[in-house]
Amino acid sequence: MRSERHLQRKSSYEKTLKRVGLPPGSLIHIGEKRAEKVRITLIHYDQDGYEEKVVETIEECFPIKGRSGITWVNVDGLHQVDVIEKLGVHLGTHPLTMEDILNTGERPKMEETDEYIFVILKMLYHGRGKNEITAEQVSLVLGSDYVVTFQETVGDVFDPVRDRLRSGKGRMRRMGPDYLAFALIDAIVDNYFVILESIGERMEALEEAVVEVPTRGTLTEIHRLRRELLFLRKMIWPLREVINCFERSESEFVKETTKIYLRDVYDHSIQVIDNVETFRDMFSNLLEIYVSSISNRMNEIMKVLTIIATIFIPLTFITGVYGMNFSLHFPPLDWELGFLAIMLLNLGIALTMLAYFRRKKWI
Repeated sequence: MRSERHLQRKSSYEKTLKRVGLPPGSLIHIGEKRAEKVRITLIHYDQDGYEEKVVETIEECFPIKGRSGITWVNVDGLHQVDVIEKLGVHLGTHPLTMEDILNTGERPKMEETDEYIFVILKMLYHGRGKNEITAEQVSLVLGSDYVVTFQETVGDVFDPVRDRLRSGKGRMRRMGPDYLAFALIDAIVDNYFVILESIGERMEALEEAVVEVPTRGTLTEIHRLRRELLFLRKMIWPLREVINCFERSESEFVKETTKIYLRDVYDHSIQVIDNVETFRDMFSNLLEIYVSSISNRMNEIMKVLTIIATIFIPLTFITGVYGMNFSLHFPPLDWELGFLAIMLLNLGIALTMLAYFRRKKWI
């Protein structure tokens, strides 16, 4: 696993080096190749009908502009640059926008032009394991009668949106493409809460482990969680600015009837950021609790060892005196019960000391 990540980073680094010195708008895919083949899904709908299909070539999507109804084109896979370029040229997308789409390391942002609104967000979901969080860049282009989304791989969090479109229930089909863009952004933001909930559960489990039996594995999990919180903060923090700009946009592509829903998403984004900051504070306390637990456990061990050593000090003295190698008259040496008497004396001293320690509440 580690070697695979190293190779992926090396490949991305090499692509970044190739981009250095090129003129602005040069189309080079920067990032991991997450999809073997580009998959293009075309959804067209209006108030009365719905059509969904997977197309073989990008040219089949070209009647996207000027067609009655609303069209949603979803492209899964960014490594085939020619596909992105053909679609961008047909829609009149600026070369710098297409460059940002192909660079999967972009910061979440929003840009407005006379022809479209361009939004970049980070979609988060669980990877191979529940404790592994994967980020995927989602680029969204909103036009007068269409929405185009670009993803790195097949699979997303948009299934609830597709289900609402298929069923025809609610306001999805009656609203414009700006409402579809809102629904997609809302689905991404809602999934953040799922990620945060799983982190909260892991945080609670770590708190119990830290208080009860802190181990080196616990410390490793704490550091792993710390990296994930930093990663989440980096992915989520710009979200508030993006949605705020979208909600305050004066573009003709965003209607007033949709802005009230965008304000709701903005409130959700604030809540997500507050949760992330709360988890960061909890993490700092968790690390302090771990250090305190380890220190208290060490103190308990040292206390037990000290008590044992203290009890054996007089016992060692008595046995040492009777073990000296020279002739001296010790009354118990000539007594047949002398050995038993010395052992009982040692036992009495030990019990007396234990009783004294307990009375002082040292044990």
